[in-house]
Amino acid sequence: MGTHNINFSEQFEFTGKVKTLSIVGIALGAIAIAYGFFSGHQERTFANLLLMAYYFACVCMSGTFFLAVQYVAQAGWSASILRVPQAMAKTLPIAAVILVVVISAGLYTHNLYHHWHADGLTVEGSPNYDAIIAGKSVFLNVPFFLGRQVVFLGVYSIFSIMFVKFSYNEDLAGGLNSYRKSFKNACIFLVIYGFTTPIFAFDTVMSLEAHWFSTMFGWYNFAAMWVSSLATIAIILILLRRAGYMQWVNNSHLHNLGQFIFGFSIFWTYVWFAQFLLIYYANMPEETVYFYKRFEYYKFWFFLNLAMNFLAPVLLLMDRDNKRTDAKLLFVAIVVLLGHWVDYYQMIMPGTVEEGHNGFGIIEIGTALGFVGLFTFTVLTSLSKKPLIAKNHPLLQESLHHQL
Repeated sequence: MGTHNINFSEQFEFTGKVKTLSIVGIALGAIAIAYGFFSGHQERTFANLLLMAYYFACVCMSGTFFLAVQYVAQAGWSASILRVPQAMAKTLPIAAVILVVVISAGLYTHNLYHHWHADGLTVEGSPNYDAIIAGKSVFLNVPFFLGRQVVFLGVYSIFSIMFVKFSYNEDLAGGLNSYRKSFKNACIFLVIYGFTTPIFAFDTVMSLEAHWFSTMFGWYNFAAMWVSSLATIAIILILLRRAGYMQWVNNSHLHNLGQFIFGFSIFWTYVWFAQFLLIYYANMPEETVYFYKRFEYYKFWFFLNLAMNFLAPVLLLMDRDNKRTDAKLLFVAIVVLLGHWVDYYQMIMPGTVEEGHNGFGIIEIGTALGFVGLFTFTVLTSLSKKPLIAKNHPLLQESLHHQL
């Protein structure tokens, strides 16, 4: 379409069925969480809250990461779709608060991070003394742990707000001043994010099983959160286009997103397999126990994880046309998004819920629906506040004429 046909003031209206469904999802989530607590499944409920709060935060964090990568790369193709990751980035402070509250409540009620709850774990000579926990206590203690969570998520949120603010200022003032600020701050953010994201994953998920560790775990989580965010951006763009918005988004934009989802799904599999193979080959009991629990008690989820996050995107997105067809890309993006829920499920549950007390039902489905509703409501509310195109982005014309 020609640029003369583009409405640079087009705004998304968050009303009707989508808004109603998001509120219904939030309500169902609240009911499922209440059911979990009052039915005596506190540990399982906290595990699901951690899973979804972490997933919510990771997708929003990666929305900010997407913005930073585009600015540093001075990418032109994405200039017309930045409002979607900006809406995700703007939601990050909400996701960050929820995650910190869930972790703090789980620690206070002794339903999460069990290694901190027994007396005398770090006291030599105590009947409960644990040499491994004692050796890690300088790093894994509650004040330092929660402090890192607050600092990391707080810093990510500040940069998220800054990127959105600079883009809005660019709309008003034009020129290159805001773009240069975005570029400079994106360079700083990527250095901070690159160093701290693995630590964030170590803290939030890997420390659920403090006896076990993997130096690859942080990058494994990074790959998961990044490809989940790419899938989310693709889903939102396709559904907006189907609803009559953002008609400047063409099949080449979808192709780029499809390439990223395809490539980083392979990267996720590479890190997953490298971590698994090294532990399998070494055959050391203190290491293999991690995969033993997942293979013994979560075998279905173990293999479903690989099928959804590797086989589906690789087989379905290998074909060029599938990346450029919104129906096929939408299907793969939904599979990937669900697949990484499975990924986080089998990461978190075995270290949180005792064997024999795990399950799948109202708590899992309801909590997931609640957070999907909350994500939809907050992101689309943010998206509706400003025009859907950054009209003064210096590379906008390149994006509007993007062809592959």
